[in-house]
Amino acid sequence: MTPGELTLLALLVVIVASFGTRLNVGVLAVALAWPIAVYAAGWKADRLMAAFPSSLFLTLLGVTLFFGLTQANGTMGALTQRALALAGGRAGWLPVLFFALACLVSTMGPGAIATIALLAPLAMAAGARAGLSPLLSALMIGNGANAGNLSPFSAVGVIVSSAMDKAGLGGHEWRVWAANFTAHALAGAIAWALFGGPALLRSATRVEAETATPFSGAHRLTLLVGAVWVAAVMLLKVNLGLAAFAAAGLLVIVRAGDDAAMLKAVPWSVLVMVCGVSTLIGLLEGTGGMALFADLLARIATPASVNGVIAFVTGAISTYSSTSGVVYPAFLPAVPELVARLGGGNPLEVALSINVGAALVDVSPLSTLGALCIAALPAGHEPARLFRQLLVWGLSMTVLGAIFCQLLIGLFAA
Repeated sequence: MTPGELTLLALLVVIVASFGTRLNVGVLAVALAWPIAVYAAGWKADRLMAAFPSSLFLTLLGVTLFFGLTQANGTMGALTQRALALAGGRAGWLPVLFFALACLVSTMGPGAIATIALLAPLAMAAGARAGLSPLLSALMIGNGANAGNLSPFSAVGVIVSSAMDKAGLGGHEWRVWAANFTAHALAGAIAWALFGGPALLRSATRVEAETATPFSGAHRLTLLVGAVWVAAVMLLKVNLGLAAFAAAGLLVIVRAGDDAAMLKAVPWSVLVMVCGVSTLIGLLEGTGGMALFADLLARIATPASVNGVIAFVTGAISTYSSTSGVVYPAFLPAVPELVARLGGGNPLEVALSINVGAALVDVSPLSTLGALCIAALPAGHEPARLFRQLLVWGLSMTVLGAIFCQLLIGLFAA
């Protein structure tokens, strides 16, 4: 076998291993890349190490450090409690509020997993008191968090932006967010219509809000520093990750947060997974394996059907695998080669289809988002029933994602 074929085989092993093994597949990816690069491709070890995405690692670390601090010092929790009070006790507005609040928090930067971890215990309990179906609460929270997950300020948004840059498709961060938001808003609307939303809106049921935690000086300072950080990134074009290091460091120095708690909140396993798989993708590109990978994808699609097909394929893989750690780093860099092999297609549309198709299934209980919602289910409800419902929903999203991308994704690439 050629080095390219061996690297492609290694990538397939990593994808399969991500379905069920306890081993972090980032570790497996580097472990497989090393012998292929050094002993099959004749690379020096330094060349393989240079494929490690150091800029992506620093950006992810800076962003997750800052938002880890905002969670650890209670700022995000205090904000969430106040936002939940916006329903004014009207149960009918809770599903819409769950979606909007989760989307807003996720877009601001923490990303979907951190948002669900923060919001699910409060929202699932409030939904149960108001008579909402646990499935409706979970879907509105999950789709809302995922709707904002590809923001340029979130860790997953950074992963997508980096992968699209490598594919020559940089500069479309807000198109990525808009396509992902629209797909999840549609999914949320379907869930609301199917699982009791209209009847709940007509109901006069009221739910008493919990007393919100008072804002402290540390909370206010954290919000101010966060606002300055976002403004600097958007208006002055400062580096997102490096500026996040400065923001987090400033808050620790002025004792608005604890550095030990901040470091503990960093999702180290995700960083290892993303950067390890990205290193293997670097080897795949350097050995010609990317052309082979694109050729495999091209065999199941045509220029006319590629958007729907790639959304379905990535959605099916993402159901059992890591969206941010495996699917995005593996599929997005292959887009230009895939389009070339097909002899047609819009690269940006294909990339957006990968983003949307892989993300829509993530409310499945096999994903962290769905699992967190089940874990937050109040006493008296059946976790096994919610697990089955979310699993059926997640699998059905592979079809909805394919239809959405086949019919509508072109609107966001125009």
